[in-house]
Amino acid sequence: MTMTYTQTTPEQGTADRGPAGTRGDVDDVVRLLDVDGTRLPDTELDPFIADLSPHELRALHRDMVLTRRVDAEGVALQRQGQLALWAPCRGQEAVQVGTAHALAPGDFVFPSYREHGVLLGRGAKPADYVLAWRGEEHSAYDHTTINAAPPQIIIGAQSLHATGWAMGAQRDGSTDVAVAYYGDGATSQGDVNEAMVFASSFRAPVVFVCSNNQWAISEPVTVQAKYPIAGRAPGFGIPSMRIDGNDALACVAAMRWALDRARRGDGPSFIEAVTYRMGPHTTSDDPTRYRDADEVEAWTRRDPIARLEAYLRAEGVLDDSGLDEVARAADTLAAEVRAACIGATTRDPGTMFDHVYAEPHAALAQQKADYLDYLAGFEQEGDR
Repeated sequence: MTMTYTQTTPEQGTADRGPAGTRGDVDDVVRLLDVDGTRLPDTELDPFIADLSPHELRALHRDMVLTRRVDAEGVALQRQGQLALWAPCRGQEAVQVGTAHALAPGDFVFPSYREHGVLLGRGAKPADYVLAWRGEEHSAYDHTTINAAPPQIIIGAQSLHATGWAMGAQRDGSTDVAVAYYGDGATSQGDVNEAMVFASSFRAPVVFVCSNNQWAISEPVTVQAKYPIAGRAPGFGIPSMRIDGNDALACVAAMRWALDRARRGDGPSFIEAVTYRMGPHTTSDDPTRYRDADEVEAWTRRDPIARLEAYLRAEGVLDDSGLDEVARAADTLAAEVRAACIGATTRDPGTMFDHVYAEPHAALAQQKADYLDYLAGFEQEGDR
């Protein structure tokens, strides 16, 4: 295996499609755990996970299970009218939790709207997952306490933010690293490509993590990427790696490889994690309109949690009692998330103007007055 991705031929990267319509090159990835949990050796990546203790392995599995449970709760809350929207991450727990577990406390992440597992790995509290989706808070968490920027809705914009933060850390003489998370669809955005130009030119300590979950809303990745996405980064002078995004060990190892490069001053890295979005793009989406059940079933057999669990059982690291404890912890967290959502106190609408500027601002005061008059108009309509 080589750390810098070698471009495949057009036949490997375009029309060749395997069973159930999946990409024919979906197995052209770095993998440390086979789909049945069998450990696969890799001479270059193995050293990056050689020090993982049984405790750390169990923590990796635990956080993946907790992430899936929080995700299920988010979907349920939206369906019950408690949240305006939710972006499910089922099936992507390995890349999110695995890469987050590799981070140091001082590293700073710039997530998209789907990285619930990354936020969990950075120490998010129950309310942090839901208050923004409920419309109660702009971000829902204090970015300075968990070193995570607010989830970005504008596709790919966080790649620029991450690169800028990394350049600042570089100038401060820090060894901290920025990480930008985005999906395969974001790689078609100019922001992502511009960020990679700056990152490469200035050797910024930033890692780009692309979760290739096969679908950008209703468009398959083959429409916008005729070659594997990892092959783009070397064109910017950025080493890349294409990994199995459903393999938690590969995700930890690849992230450690990238972080190690950044801390040494070797600049940015790009990771394409090949995974699958098992649910809809958001709760406003109906994936049955554009993908078939056979494809989903094929990816169900690649489940990242089941794969890691099988490996840990075989190694004697996890047993039934451990699984029961994790299940209880997941239920507890889900209950706390639900309570934080339903128990949230909705603020007066006018308060959204209170902290836009540090000092009072005449134009903003007028905007607030106009907005309150607008809302009052609805009350008057109701009184008629």
